[in-house]
Amino acid sequence: MRNGGIKSGAFIGAALFGGLLLLGACTAKENKQGDNRKLDIQTPIGDLHVSSEVDAQDIGLAVYPGARIRPSSENNKGSANVNISTSVFGVKVAVLEYLSDDSPAKVAEFYRRELAKYGTVLECRGSGHVAIPKGENQELSCEAKSGEAMELKVGTRSHQHLVSIKPDGQGTQFSLVYINTRGEQGGL
Repeated sequence: MRNGGIKSGAFIGAALFGGLLLLGACTAKENKQGDNRKLDIQTPIGDLHVSSEVDAQDIGLAVYPGARIRPSSENNKGSANVNISTSVFGVKVAVLEYLSDDSPAKVAEFYRRELAKYGTVLECRGSGHVAIPKGENQELSCEAKSGEAMELKVGTRSHQHLVSIKPDGQGTQFSLVYINTRGEQGGL
């Protein structure tokens, strides 16, 4: 999955979920200030919270020294914090995108150490490695993909921290991602 696909998929999923919930009795509140957007929907069957405001604490990883938030554009909304909660399942996804003038190798070394506090770090090359819970096997794995991107991830499919790193001119573009699901596979 390319960078931004996580956020786009999360917002689309959140919007669909929100649309279904709007069919029942609910309260909805939207707040938009500049580039920051927030949507809260509460219904008898579940809640949906979507926000473009994300803090590194939401992800559980330190920000690489000297990194700056990647500016938003038409194709990239920069950050997302989505939380869907029902009595049957729950999903939380938080994403932040950054730029650094340092090399991808330096950024990767920093995040190998940072992610190690959560367990054994898996390194994947190429793009499209976000693990979505399927079946009984909760181990993270890499798929054979081509490309310059590197992903470092730790945890299980239902509870993971992920850092996607790729070259950007003379520097690096990287995304910090936290995924937590609750349901048959556990989590939340």
